[in-house]
Amino acid sequence: MKINGNEIRPGNVIMHQDRLWVAVKVDHVKPGKGGAYAQVELKAIQGTTKLNERFRSAETVEKVTLEQRDFQYLYAQGDALVFMNTETYEQIELATDFVGERAAFLQDGMMVTVEMYEDTPLGVQLPAQVTLEVTDTEPVVKGQTAANSFKPAVLENGVKTMVPPFVGIGQKIIVDTTEVTYIRRAD
Repeated sequence: MKINGNEIRPGNVIMHQDRLWVAVKVDHVKPGKGGAYAQVELKAIQGTTKLNERFRSAETVEKVTLEQRDFQYLYAQGDALVFMNTETYEQIELATDFVGERAAFLQDGMMVTVEMYEDTPLGVQLPAQVTLEVTDTEPVVKGQTAANSFKPAVLENGVKTMVPPFVGIGQKIIVDTTEVTYIRRAD
């Protein structure tokens, strides 16, 4: 879908210079002389390249719509993760690096959303929260619970986070997968 250069918004995925880019930051500029333009900071979807580009309102760019498909996490195989499409039962393998450090939160049977462009996976969205068991933490010190303080804890997947003093070993807690922070105790 073609859009004008001044219609680009942060989060839009566009095709530019034969590559896919996501708009990170957009500033609309109206100089004293000349026409208005949008100063757009772009980040390559595949790779670490960044680009600052100027788009005039008369220019058109190709806005790309990503397809979102539901996949179920099956298992880890070496340094790859295996997912199954819940509609076609087709399996795909993605590198652990592709998912990043959030791969530690994957649990057997977990449903994830894979963003695809022309059958090429571009990103994986995990559930916002997961329930995990605390495997190691310091014991409660008497009087420490009165202050708003946190203590370090290790979760069953090996991830370290900070928890309130009343959380002990063996308790299940709910953790935010994007911020890796404690939310609350699980019921």
